[in-house]
Amino acid sequence: MADPRPILIAGGGIGGLAAALALARAGFRTEVLEQADAFRETGAGIQMGPNFFTALNALGLRARTLADVWRPGALVMRDALTGAHVTDVPLGAEFESHFGNPYAVTHRGDLHTAMLEACQSHPLVDLRTGARLEDFNQNAESVAVRLIGGETRTGRALIGADGLWSSVRGKILGDGKPRVSGHIAYRAVLKREDVPEDLWSPDVVLWAGPRSHLVHYPLRRGELFNLVAVFHSDHYSEGWDEAADTSLLWRHFQGQRPEVIRLLEKIETWRMWVLCDREPVADWCDGRVALLGDAAHPMLQYLAQGAAMATEDAVCLAQQVVEHPHDLPAAFRAYNRARYLRTGRVQLTARFYGDVYHARGVTAELRSLLLAGRSARQAWAGMAWLYGGTGVQAYGGTGVQA
Repeated sequence: MADPRPILIAGGGIGGLAAALALARAGFRTEVLEQADAFRETGAGIQMGPNFFTALNALGLRARTLADVWRPGALVMRDALTGAHVTDVPLGAEFESHFGNPYAVTHRGDLHTAMLEACQSHPLVDLRTGARLEDFNQNAESVAVRLIGGETRTGRALIGADGLWSSVRGKILGDGKPRVSGHIAYRAVLKREDVPEDLWSPDVVLWAGPRSHLVHYPLRRGELFNLVAVFHSDHYSEGWDEAADTSLLWRHFQGQRPEVIRLLEKIETWRMWVLCDREPVADWCDGRVALLGDAAHPMLQYLAQGAAMATEDAVCLAQQVVEHPHDLPAAFRAYNRARYLRTGRVQLTARFYGDVYHARGVTAELRSLLLAGRSARQAWAGMAWLYGGTGVQAYGGTGVQA
């Protein structure tokens, strides 16, 4: 007889819902504990590489997600001081054939809604709001979670999908606060009709400047236009949906191309977040408790892989629970082994990409010379470890593919 007790999941963001859905589709009851009064996703644009669609396909959400996306024709880098074209990576039919899945961009809210609706319609998923974890304890058979307010929920196991400032991580790893990168991101969304025609582009365009960059691309089938401006600063604020000081933004983008300045001028209200990550660790499980997504391996956004890695985690974890249905600690250990090197590589590579985007002086010149000479095939070869070798089929190995 199947164990009727749920697997508890702390956090109802993309990673938590993906875990709930993956486990439910495998036949396991789940209960998602979301601290907010409603399930919602803050933020705006999100880039989705082929590996993300591999994981979404395993969740039965590939087609549903593709209905709302925008498919850019290329990833383009331009110099924010001179306007020169640095490099581009074609993303058309040949790219999709090469990797087996497309590259797309979407609104985080659209992706979250697709996951939420799938969870709401599944009989094995219980969604609870206003359920903030205060503490938990485990024994050989179960995990008991105490919520703010005193209620206790008991389950077979606990998955901490509670993000960068994870309280579950705090208890099982005790490694303090995240690492502050010294980078700040300002984000905003325009309606398509509010973007000057000569500034609109169907591609993902990154204007690389000294210690800063601006990236923009369409969202929601082209109805919206997403902008993210990133720069170096020692400003710090916990959270990632804070009101932004525009004077701080302008100081860091002085002297950049008119196209960059004109786009920034179109924004009346910005939201900001301070970019943080952590050093990769090899162990993020303890008995019947496992971490997932940003709680396990928070990363800077420069590879656009945070949500993808969380969704891959969810599929991998569910696969290992299927393999070890009566020994969840063993399932979690196998999941951890399958994921930590891959996610660690993404964490460290994302830091390096931040240096590439924000290069200045001679370093910027060398970057441009090196990138300008790449063919599309060479660019795709450099992405193969991330986009082509990740798949959910490879979860039984080290998690890093050549």
